[in-house]
Amino acid sequence: MTRRGLLSAGLLAATGPVGRLRAQEAYPNRPIRVIMPLAAGSAVDVMIRIVADRMGDLLGQRLAIENQTGASGMIGMRAAARAPADGHTLLAVNDAVMTMLPNMNPAAGYDPLRDFAPIGQVARIRWGLAVASSFPAGDVAGLVAAARARPGTIDYASGGPGSPQHVAMEMFQQAAGIRLNHVSYRGATPALNAVAAGEVPVGFFGLPTPVPFAETGRLKLVATAGPRRVETLPDVPTLAESGFPGFAFFTWGALLAPAGTPAPVVARVNAALRESLATPAVRERLEGLAYEIVGNGPEEFAGALARDHAAMGALVRTANIRAE
Repeated sequence: MTRRGLLSAGLLAATGPVGRLRAQEAYPNRPIRVIMPLAAGSAVDVMIRIVADRMGDLLGQRLAIENQTGASGMIGMRAAARAPADGHTLLAVNDAVMTMLPNMNPAAGYDPLRDFAPIGQVARIRWGLAVASSFPAGDVAGLVAAARARPGTIDYASGGPGSPQHVAMEMFQQAAGIRLNHVSYRGATPALNAVAAGEVPVGFFGLPTPVPFAETGRLKLVATAGPRRVETLPDVPTLAESGFPGFAFFTWGALLAPAGTPAPVVARVNAALRESLATPAVRERLEGLAYEIVGNGPEEFAGALARDHAAMGALVRTANIRAE
């Protein structure tokens, strides 16, 4: 074989199935970029940063988290959908950007079921209803009474149209028969800071973020949104106990990759995620912040995602929730 023929054969091997297999075996060979379409300090951001250090140790490369916020998460989601499918770009999400926002906004610019390869859910996020420390009402009954006395005049903060803060509060308003005024921020963290500062009196938030503010008296947690009280917050009643039986709201955080990412790469990242969640120090930190650890596999996550997407679509249509 001529030298040119040998070179051509080498190039074919490097770019063909054998070459791709070798590239997968070498994965990862540089730091892994994790696009976060949510604000720094949000519940999913905190969750992913807790597991990322341990995952980096297990994978042998650092996980570099990039917060690409804006348009209720659509900017970061679109960037992740266009990223190379080689496992060196991952996506960290909550279910809002995967199931809520796409159902409310046909022009979201990405398909949550087709544009991404599920890796695994990290944990469920329990939620709570918070009011500013300066707000006169200190419980759900007082908040509802104030809202009924002054319809549409009490503000609530959210991380943007279509965010889980928006959806949760829309659900609560319908359950309570009240009307509040929506004040939209660029992410959950600025919205939470607004309530803690007394700029906006009310908000629904994933519990890992408002708990530290409640512990220091900067806001009041008046209820949680699960079926039972949170172990670490035994004195905070549920909304079901506060006059709204059956009311429940939670979200989840997860890792995905761009569609087309090789299955062996997805499996390796999932294995690192699960081993990270099994590490006692990681579990202790997550559970101490009221996360419920999940740690499932790609197929199980894909099934859960499809079911949640369909269920949220039905809820959005029935409740007429819109991304303003």
